[in-house]
Amino acid sequence: MEYELVHEIQNQCPNNQMRDIFFEEIECDDPETWLRQRLAGKTLELTVDPGTNGALTIHALVDGMLEKYVFTPI
Repeated sequence: MEYELVHEIQNQCPNNQMRDIFFEEIECDDPETWLRQRLAGKTLELTVDPGTNGALTIHALVDGMLEKYVFTPI
């Protein structure tokens, strides 16, 4: 299945509320497995939230840094 992936990285600086946001198109059968493979070797905690119309939001704590991945089918 093909997805649009929006990847947000929370900024850890106390005076900067901006986020780094990246967009890409990926093809995979299982977004959670794809993400675990992409982040292999890192300390990882995932929370998976199914959305509407097949969308999936994964909140990831990656080496102590909060990241958000939103997979939307295209």
